[in-house]
Amino acid sequence: MLTVTLIKLFERDLIALKKEIGLYKNENTMWLAPEGISNSAGNLCLHLIGNLNHFIGAGLGNSGYVRQRELEFSLKGVFKTELIQQVDDAKAMVSSILKQVTEDDLQKQYKHQVFKEPMTTEFFLAYLSTHLAYHLGQINYHRRLLDN
Repeated sequence: MLTVTLIKLFERDLIALKKEIGLYKNENTMWLAPEGISNSAGNLCLHLIGNLNHFIGAGLGNSGYVRQRELEFSLKGVFKTELIQQVDDAKAMVSSILKQVTEDDLQKQYKHQVFKEPMTTEFFLAYLSTHLAYHLGQINYHRRLLDN
């Protein structure tokens, strides 16, 4: 079933995200966004954590999570250890919820309209996985470019 594959992909990429954040030698560098770079690695990490907690945690798992999207991009200076803990928590949450998703659930329309058109839960979960991978690549590049 697709959920088994999605769990593997989310876990792989969240482990990689944790590693990327952990590899920063200078924690302050995580929060830099010099000209030409839209978002810092720290803010992208917060964005990914918020995104997964909102769309999977609250959206599928009814966790009660209340997203504060603007803080994902404005908050600065969160310690590496806290970011890593939040990534670990998100990884556990995603796995726990996706293990409960059935094949029927995947074919149902996702309960929130995120884009202009309705979509299945299956489509949106695949999108969330690629969204994570996209920003993970940006974080990797940010670290290699700025954290010398």
